[in-house]
Amino acid sequence: MFYRYLPSPLGPLLLAGDEQGLRMLHMDAAQPWELAEDWQPATRQLDDVARQLDEYFAHKREHFEVRLAAHGTPFQRQVWQALQRIPYGTTCSYGELAQAIGKPKSVRAVGTANGANPIAIIVPCHRVIGSNGTLTGFAGGIERKQILLELEGTWLI
Repeated sequence: MFYRYLPSPLGPLLLAGDEQGLRMLHMDAAQPWELAEDWQPATRQLDDVARQLDEYFAHKREHFEVRLAAHGTPFQRQVWQALQRIPYGTTCSYGELAQAIGKPKSVRAVGTANGANPIAIIVPCHRVIGSNGTLTGFAGGIERKQILLELEGTWLI
C-alpha cells in the first residue's frame, strides 16, 4: 500500500492505495494515524488523485476519474456506487438514497454504509443530508461537510 499526505482546505488528507486503485481518503490526517508496517510513501503512485483533488478544491473539477478499490460488503459497495451518481452541486436525503438503490426501508443501513465510506469527497457522502434539509452526521465532521457543500455551491449561509 502506498500513501501520501495532501494539504487541503479541510486540513491534511491522507491518501492510500495500491495497484488496484485508491483504497482510502482520510480527512483527519492531522490526528495521529497508525500506518501499517508494509505501507510505503508514494513516489508518483497517487499523483493523479492528488491533482484531481487539487482541481476540485480550486473549482476546476466536478467529477473524479479515479480508479477506486475500497473494501466493503456488497451492500456498502452498492451504496457507495449510488453516492457517486449524486451530481456535483446537489444533495439528497438518506431516504432518497435508499430509494435509489431499491431498498426504501433500509434508510438506517444506508446511513451506516454512508458513514463507513472510506473514500470521502471522491465518493461524495457529504452530499447526503437529513430529510428535513439539515446537515447530519459526517465522519469528517459537520464543519468539513459544510465546507464541501459550500465549495460546490450547495449550502450557503
